Amino acid sequence: MRLDACFRPGGSAARAGRRDTVAEVKRSVTVQVAGQRYTLKTDHEDKFVRALAAHVDAKFRDVQKSTRSPDTQSVAILTALQLAEELFQTREAMASLRKQIREKARALLDYLAKVGRV
Repeated sequence: MRLDACFRPGGSAARAGRRDTVAEVKRSVTVQVAGQRYTLKTDHEDKFVRALAAHVDAKFRDVQKSTRSPDTQSVAILTALQLAEELFQTREAMASLRKQIREKARALLDYLAKVGRV
C-alpha cells in the first residue's frame, strides 16, 4: 500500500519536498483525522483511503475518550499502539490459520495417497 502525505495539517506531499511520479501516484485524497485535514497522495480508491482514515479517527476518538487526555500527541501514540496490537494479533491469527490449512491439506493428500487417488 502506498500513501504519501506531508505530515502538516492540510499539507501535500509536493509541498513536503517529495517528488512522486505519475506512475506511482494517481490521485490526491483529503481526509480528516483527529480534527486535522490531511491530503494524501495514493494509488488506492478514494473510498478505501477514506475508510482507513475513518477507522484511525474512530480509534483516536475512542482512546481520547478513555484517557481523557488533552495531549493530542499522547493520544496519537496510544492510538498507534492499539492499531499495531490489532495488526500483530491479526498476523498471528493468519499464521495460525495458514498452519492449520497446511496441516489439513497434508492430511488430505496423505489420505488420498493411501486410497490411490493421487
